[in-house]
Amino acid sequence: MKKKKRVGQAKARKRKKSRPVAKRSHADIADAEVAKSGDSAAPETDGDARKAQATSGSGTANIGSNSYTPRYARASAKFSPKKAVRSFRDLEIYQKTIECSVLITKDVMPNLERQKYSYAERLMDSAMSIPLLVAESHSLRFADFALGVGYLEKAMAGCNKMIVYLEHAKGLFGSKFDMGLIDDIIGRYAESRLKMFRLEKSWKKFRTEYGDKDAGKGKGNFKY
Repeated sequence: MKKKKRVGQAKARKRKKSRPVAKRSHADIADAEVAKSGDSAAPETDGDARKAQATSGSGTANIGSNSYTPRYARASAKFSPKKAVRSFRDLEIYQKTIECSVLITKDVMPNLERQKYSYAERLMDSAMSIPLLVAESHSLRFADFALGVGYLEKAMAGCNKMIVYLEHAKGLFGSKFDMGLIDDIIGRYAESRLKMFRLEKSWKKFRTEYGDKDAGKGKGNFKY
């Protein structure tokens, strides 16, 4: 009996040695080391994790720290004030219309003369008259407001005339011209005409709000 018992114990020891040892992950090893060192920090619960995440995401969490930046400082500025108008040269309608006249003189007129366009000279005169009328109206409105507005109205009419001239030339000669350039100049005149109308409204509003009419400023009877 003793011999059988010893044989059974030997077989049991042999089976125990032959069992594969389960590999321990890095996390298990780390937990074991924390437990051995006697660290008493309790694991974070789901509720604590959510609370910490909510606090870190809020803007108030960083108040008092050096890394805090107010919302208005983080947001990009969308407002940019317009440049002050000190002379007629600062007016956008003057800048756009003088650009158009330069483009017409350099790139359109040579082709019109080559095609012997009947209204080439009138077109060029009209293109130059618009920025001239804008410059005059800006000065005349102080001496004679009605006359200054009248010159601005003439500039608006000039923009319409230029669109007519350019569309007429475009219809006559078609592919012989740079159609993209012609369409671009037409668009600029249409936009300038709209901005002139808005400028006239702002002049009238300014005159009413600041009492220039009641004070007799720009009352008229101006003569060169």
